[in-house]
Amino acid sequence: MAAGGFCKLPNGTVVVALNLPRPAGDGPAGVRVLVHAQNRARALTRLRNLGLRAVYLRGNAAPPTSDEITAVLHHPDGLVWRTAPDNGVTSPDLATELWHPIRSLLRRPAPQT
Repeated sequence: MAAGGFCKLPNGTVVVALNLPRPAGDGPAGVRVLVHAQNRARALTRLRNLGLRAVYLRGNAAPPTSDEITAVLHHPDGLVWRTAPDNGVTSPDLATELWHPIRSLLRRPAPQT
């Protein structure tokens, strides 16, 4: 089961953070995905609508940090990702990698002819 968690913001919205395996399977590391939505169910629905069908949030073992919340709130889509650490928990060492829009994660490579 993927590590994940959520944080309810003062305005009533939530930020959901999930550690998932890389969808394309082309790398050894997983990804940490952040979603900003009206509630947890809508956050997971946003991911499922993008093709990540088997996404579930059980518990609050790895909630988003304050830096992660700031990153997703400042992104226009409210949906960002970056490489997840090996141990499944976020660390300050990842501060060197920038957050990427979800489109770059789900982009399909061009077919080779």
